Formats: sequence, C-alpha cells, structure tokens
Amino acid sequence: MAGLIIRPRSRLFHGHEWVYFSEVLKTFGNPEDGSVVSLKDGKDRLLGSAIYNSKSQIVARRFSRQRQDLDADFFIRRVRQALEYRQRRGINPRLGRIIWSESDGLPGVIVDRYGDDLVLQTLTLAMDQRKGLIVDALKEVCAPRAIVERNDAPIRRAEGLEPTVGVLLGEVPGAVPIEVLGLKFEVDLLHGQKTGFYLDQLDNYAGVAPWAAGKRVLDCFSNQGAFALACAKAGAASVRAVEISADCVDLIRQNAARNGLAVDAIAANVFDDLKEQERTGAQYDLIVLDPPSFTKSKEKLGDALRGYKEIHLRALKLLAPGGMLATFSCSHHVNDELFRDVIADAAVDAKKTLRQLVRFGQAADHPVILNLPETEYLRGYLFELAPGR
Repeated sequence: MAGLIIRPRSRLFHGHEWVYFSEVLKTFGNPEDGSVVSLKDGKDRLLGSAIYNSKSQIVARRFSRQRQDLDADFFIRRVRQALEYRQRRGINPRLGRIIWSESDGLPGVIVDRYGDDLVLQTLTLAMDQRKGLIVDALKEVCAPRAIVERNDAPIRRAEGLEPTVGVLLGEVPGAVPIEVLGLKFEVDLLHGQKTGFYLDQLDNYAGVAPWAAGKRVLDCFSNQGAFALACAKAGAASVRAVEISADCVDLIRQNAARNGLAVDAIAANVFDDLKEQERTGAQYDLIVLDPPSFTKSKEKLGDALRGYKEIHLRALKLLAPGGMLATFSCSHHVNDELFRDVIADAAVDAKKTLRQLVRFGQAADHPVILNLPETEYLRGYLFELAPGR
C-alpha cells in the first residue's frame, strides 16, 4: 500500500485525524488521488489508514488506526455503528443526522434522515468515488424509500469536485412532511437549505421556545421559521420573522398557516431591518439571531467578526428592559472564545449588561470528537438583559 511518512509533532500524534501537506515528510508508493494510503511515522510504525487527495490542502484524512480498505463490509459496519450510537442516545430514528463525517469514522460523508428518505453528501474525493458502496450500505442497513444526493456544498471544490444534485435510489420525493416540537413542516430535499432543514438546531428550538411565552419576539435569519413558529406555539404575544429570501418567507407563511399560528414574516436584509427598527424605536422582549455562516475560511475571519458584532450591537439596542437574546454561530472558525468576545464587545458599545442563562450546542446526532475540533461548529447562548446600573 502506498503511503505517507508523517513529520514529528504533527497533530496526528495528538489525536487529530487530518494531515496537511506541510506535515508530510515523505510520500512513498505513488498514491493516486482518492486512494487509501497508510500513514507511518519516521520509524516505519503504522499510524493508520487514510484517504488521500493531493489536490486538497488536507492531503490525508485518517479513518482507521489499523490497516483497512474501503470495501462493502467496511461501509456496512460503519453505518451500523453510527445507528447504534444514536439508538443508545435516544435520538429520534426518523428525523436527524445518521452519519456525521469524521465523528462517525467516514470523512466527508453526511447522511440525514427524513422519515423514509435519506439525503447523502460525499464531500471528499475518496468517498465520492465510492458513492455506490455507500448507497448499497445505506440500502442494506436503513432500507430507505429514496436516497437523494445533495452534493451542492461549496466545500466540494476544495477536493476538486463539481456540484451535483439528484436521486441515487428510488423515486424523486415531493414535499416530505416532518414534525418538530409538534409543528408540521414540509421539506424539499432536492432544493431546500443544506439537506432540507436545519437539523442541527432541533434541540435548540425546544430550548428557546419556553422563554417566549407572553413576549414580543423577533426572529432574525428565520429561514423556514422554525424558531419563530416554536415561539408562537409557546404563547408569544407577537412574532416577527425576518429572512432575506423571498422563497423562504413564503415557506414561513405557509408553515404558519399549516400550524394555525400568527407570524409576521418579512423579506428583508437583517442588517438593514435592524437598523430601520432602531430608527423607529421598536422594542422586543426576545430576539433570536441565527445567521448562516459568515465565513468558510480563516482569511475572512475579520469580516465575519465585524458582521457578528454589528448584528449583536443592533439587536441589543432593540431589547426592552429585562429582554432576552438567543444567539447562535455556525461558523467553525469563530470559536467559542471569539464568539463570546464579540458579543461582549457589542454589549460594551451598547452600554448593556448581559447575564448568561443557557449555553446551546449542536444536536446529539452531530457528535463532537474531543481531539477534532472541526466536528464542533454550532454554538449559542441565551442572555438576559440586566437592569441598568
């Protein structure tokens, strides 16, 4: 087997699973892109098996500490292990993520379940080349009605892969009905955000909603309106949902009607809308900030932090005395320390004092590996506005 000799002090020796080009001391055996390679230290000791792509900044991603090939039995075993973990954790078997990339030992593979249908993403070259084996394993273990391919994520470009969307198994599903917190939604698996719905926030919809009873709620970056509808169902006095996509605003209105709830859905840029509401003196008792990722790279981290600070500053100016702010970041490069710092800076500029009430994270079906911080990307907080001093 071809392979790589890894430099001393590489992150691989500290439990990480990725190897960057700069961490390779020597390549042997002329590995092909997409192939399985062995990883060794300078004394020829095996460190594990990895998938290889010379075109990627991450040239190797370890998937086993043993000598292992990517055959049919391997994929069946890993899918079963992933399902067994979620069963032990009591995770909904009909709605949620059943494969989360490196967290489930399948680098670059994401599988979400929506009832009888699965949505697959293969974000690394090696896994994309073995898509057929993955589909066969999912068919055997999960017995789905259909498997949809949502390989339109921009991150595939880093692996030299083109975007593609389609159906890999079964019939093209129409609108797929799902239920979240007793709320009914219809999901478009072929064209909806991400794989159709923000499944990583399922626990957080339940975490925020109870605080909304009797309150004036503003839900920013509302997407399909899950936070807005959950707050309305919990007894909010009023709910305003702001989303830049007109198509998503239509979905929010349809979802509100479907559930018999009153939500004022507005198509607008959140930054502009917050500024306009500040000008008119609007006030809210609970504001939810759940923006899309502001950066996919370290190079644009500064711009992302400026964006986070602005939306927090403007939101804080709209909070009524004793109001609450539920805020989230799904930008991996904005770690917990940076996120807290930017919120703190906004509070200083707004001359507000915040009390932390709750800390949020990604749902348990998106498990985090301790030595692989990239598996954790979603973080959030609920703050209460303390009395003026």
